[in-house]
Amino acid sequence: MTDESTTLGEVLGVIGSGTIAVRLARLAAERGDVLLYARSAESAERARDGLGSTGRVVTELSDLADATFVVEAIVEDHDAKAAVLRALDEVLQDDAIVATTTSSLSVEKLALESGRADRFVGLHVFNPVDKMQLVELVFPEVAAEDTRTRTEALCEALDKTVVEVPDIPGFVVNRLLFPLLFAAVDLLDEHELDPGAVDACMKLGAGHPMGPLALLDFVGLDVAQAIGESIDVPVPPRVRRMVDDGQLGKKAGQGFYDYG
Repeated sequence: MTDESTTLGEVLGVIGSGTIAVRLARLAAERGDVLLYARSAESAERARDGLGSTGRVVTELSDLADATFVVEAIVEDHDAKAAVLRALDEVLQDDAIVATTTSSLSVEKLALESGRADRFVGLHVFNPVDKMQLVELVFPEVAAEDTRTRTEALCEALDKTVVEVPDIPGFVVNRLLFPLLFAAVDLLDEHELDPGAVDACMKLGAGHPMGPLALLDFVGLDVAQAIGESIDVPVPPRVRRMVDDGQLGKKAGQGFYDYG
């Protein structure tokens, strides 16, 4: 796309090779220059398969040196994210903005780890990134006005709707959503219901586009467990057992449903 209104206005770097990272990079690459950093040759190959002919995959963090806006989208773990953010600060230019896609961790704490709290933002996109319109934005207290302006402009270029939310565990969506999802699991076990029956009730009766159990499979049971622990919502024993057994949902081929 060459129309100025659809260009990113930034040289975007994305860190990660999972679904969120790859889909975000692919969406952005339709509108501007994008580099995706993958940690290993194997993850880089997987990312290239997901990106297709868009964007460019690199395996050295220093390759992101010219990026003006970098989005970290790795595993939902504070220590892992902090290590990447500290390393990233060493290679980026001073005016580059760094964002995290965390869905449940403290943005204020990650901002301090980044070494550039005034140029840091929580940018919580939703899966699938190319279809879900909402972005929850969380700014540290010391965020510069330029950080706000450029972040909002980037989201607009990606055709997203932004809502600024407080830096609380789970922000708004997950803080409200996961108690409901876990309640569906408890109901399933308490009354020996079929997953399809629970999902059909919520789809047809509450207008949800996807039932709660199918959504847990889509998110990943391991990710759901981590989010539940982060926002201090009791994780159902059944979810913990499924994670221990490797039944992580759609990505593992088995969850509440069998994906063959």
